[in-house]
Amino acid sequence: MFLAIPFRDDTPLAERPVVTYGLVAACTIVFLWQLSLGPGGLERSAIGLGMIPAVLFGTAHLPARLTLVAPPLTLVTSMFLHSGWLHLIGNMIYLFVFGKGVESALGSLRFLAFYLLCGIIAALTQALTDPAATLPMIGASGAIAGVLGAYLVLYPFGNVFVFFWIIIIFRVIAVPAILLLGFWFLMQLLSAQGASAGAGGVAFWAHVGGFIAGMILVLFMHRRSVAMLQARRTRSFAISKPRDARWRGSVPPAGRQRRGPWS
Repeated sequence: MFLAIPFRDDTPLAERPVVTYGLVAACTIVFLWQLSLGPGGLERSAIGLGMIPAVLFGTAHLPARLTLVAPPLTLVTSMFLHSGWLHLIGNMIYLFVFGKGVESALGSLRFLAFYLLCGIIAALTQALTDPAATLPMIGASGAIAGVLGAYLVLYPFGNVFVFFWIIIIFRVIAVPAILLLGFWFLMQLLSAQGASAGAGGVAFWAHVGGFIAGMILVLFMHRRSVAMLQARRTRSFAISKPRDARWRGSVPPAGRQRRGPWS
């Protein structure tokens, strides 16, 4: 069995990432609301609030009882829905780890706009690959892919501390973002090319579109005082046992120590 989970990075924070925390909380609250709808609630919420390409482009229509918002609004509502606990937790881990550094570089309000724009572009990318699709697309992964793309442009040489579990071996390794995120994007691109249109499953083209959008948008939306392609701060590929790792958020800059709410 192999498992790799990023849990923190070495990017210093200029301020408390309130929008990142808020987005994690919002997605969690919405998912709990989905569960509160009872049996079939996840499916009903996905149909009514998820992005359905055929409905978005007007070639198909939902019954009135299932229509909760206008089709264009599903480009936004869909990114707050999830299909299960694993879907939610996986997305929120990546948003929490990588969102803080990007929010610090953009500022909170611009980061919120950036996140929503990336999510919309990601959904449109997926829709345009199969405009006649009638399966709903839900999840924050398209918007989070944009966050990953921005992180790669901002901190390509920064280290992300990843928990590795291989059968009975447990280790924490500092992996450069350019390797971790570059490999992630390559896998999404290859998977998107091999996916069958209209077959359902993971929206790989949304990931590709969101990632590229994030790489481009961050060039125009970052704070002018924040440099692109920042240098390495800690030693790469340092290996430690999990009990020795510092399980906390990003490392604050010297002289500006702040305790996060989950420290």
